[in-house]
Amino acid sequence: MIKYGFTWRGWVFLMGLWMVYSCKKEEKAPVSELPNIVIILADDLGYGDLGSYNPESLIPTPNLDRLASEGMRLTDAYCPVAVCSPSRFALMTGSYPWRSWNKHGVLGNYEPSMMAKGELTLPQMLQKSGYVTAGFGKWHLGTSFPTLDGKPPAGFGKFRAEDNGANLDFSKPVYDGPVDHGFDHWLGFSCASECWILEGKKVIGALQHDYYTTEAASGTEHLRSIPMDAYLSYITQNSLDFLKGHATKKENTPFFLYFSPYVPHTPLAPSEMFKGKTKAGKYGDYVHELDDAIGQILNALDRFHFSDNTIVLFASDNGSAFPVTYKGVEDSDRRNRPINSADNSITDSLAAKGRPVHYPNWPLKGTKQTVWEGGVRTPFIARWPGKFPKGASSEALFALNDVMPSLANIIGFELPRGAALDGYDLSSVLMGKGEGLRKSVVVQSRDNIFGVRVGDWKYIEDKDKGDIGELYNLKEDVSESKNRFDTNPELARELKKHLDEILQSDASNSTISH
Repeated sequence: MIKYGFTWRGWVFLMGLWMVYSCKKEEKAPVSELPNIVIILADDLGYGDLGSYNPESLIPTPNLDRLASEGMRLTDAYCPVAVCSPSRFALMTGSYPWRSWNKHGVLGNYEPSMMAKGELTLPQMLQKSGYVTAGFGKWHLGTSFPTLDGKPPAGFGKFRAEDNGANLDFSKPVYDGPVDHGFDHWLGFSCASECWILEGKKVIGALQHDYYTTEAASGTEHLRSIPMDAYLSYITQNSLDFLKGHATKKENTPFFLYFSPYVPHTPLAPSEMFKGKTKAGKYGDYVHELDDAIGQILNALDRFHFSDNTIVLFASDNGSAFPVTYKGVEDSDRRNRPINSADNSITDSLAAKGRPVHYPNWPLKGTKQTVWEGGVRTPFIARWPGKFPKGASSEALFALNDVMPSLANIIGFELPRGAALDGYDLSSVLMGKGEGLRKSVVVQSRDNIFGVRVGDWKYIEDKDKGDIGELYNLKEDVSESKNRFDTNPELARELKKHLDEILQSDASNSTISH
């Protein structure tokens, strides 16, 4: 007779193992035929903030560096405009923002959508392809708010008003916002200086902010007040809840998660846990906290077994507003504008004392708002295990405009005529199989100075200065320190003609020969 040596304690142990195994299995969601998609868009992050782009960075970014080591790192990617709203428009539509009603600059409070009626957006494309779409954080592409008197909201078009929102009607839903342009779920604000946090079409809260105001609005007693230094953790936790909820539904449905934190945009508001954690001042602490939040999302993708079938894209909407930061720097004034801490005497003094300084846009010239590389070039990381090469990099030209058509090709969606006018399918670049179709990219400053990069060359045109321009060979001079406009007049004229043709065209990816 065979004797089994299991006592009741043994059976209890085995049952415990079975329960643990069963619980772990419950976390695993069915695998969709289409890849899940996560887009992480930082706000005012510099090209040189990440360790994977700048070995001298004073900011620890282990999670973004891990993402780069597991995917494709693009070194010549562009957010085509050096401020928030226009670059977000390029990401969401695949078109240059000057084709919209907002020709340059960012949207003010309560201004209408930048998208024309019927214009296809990235989340709408994914909705049509069967995706569940969710966004968290910052929209800044326009939302309309109902009012009690039928007049425009108090503070319309401004960034600060003492009577901000005084006539808003919180009993009615907002319209022409994120939910009307492709998001099944939305939690976040439209324009930060409006302060109102939306869940779907309903105002559910307000940001606590030292500069902007909500006191004049009535009927706000039921709204949740969220301190600025708690907003990142708030949207991060809600993003994690979305991933967990999708996993537990056990539906064979792909998801699109748009994680768009208001970091490291001013006002700099790192939480207590991260204050003083870096050698790059409050700015560095805020970027470090952003990296931690991104790590939480990446870990959740792993925990719910989503990672292998999920495309993760990371970029910034424009360059950093800070030319240099360091521990102890007075980083912004009472209006939350960056103080010009790039004063040479300050930097030289710190260097003489052996104190470290951090250059957020290293090695590029310029900052947010400028047409120089520091304003318009973005770190761009793409990971899709087994599809995008691991630990690779590419110098191929890429723009936020290209995200929509590239994803369309990957998921087998045929873009209709008139959609993504200025975007290219560069999925082959992300897969490490070629340089792609894009041979040039148009860039734009906040004050409407245009430039164009073609190959290694970049031409900048200031229409207010007549024939005076700038010309740089970025292959040899990525810092744009040597203007070759006077010594290469024929090339300057050729690039100017190319720029003018694109600006006057209906679609740069079809009517202009690159």
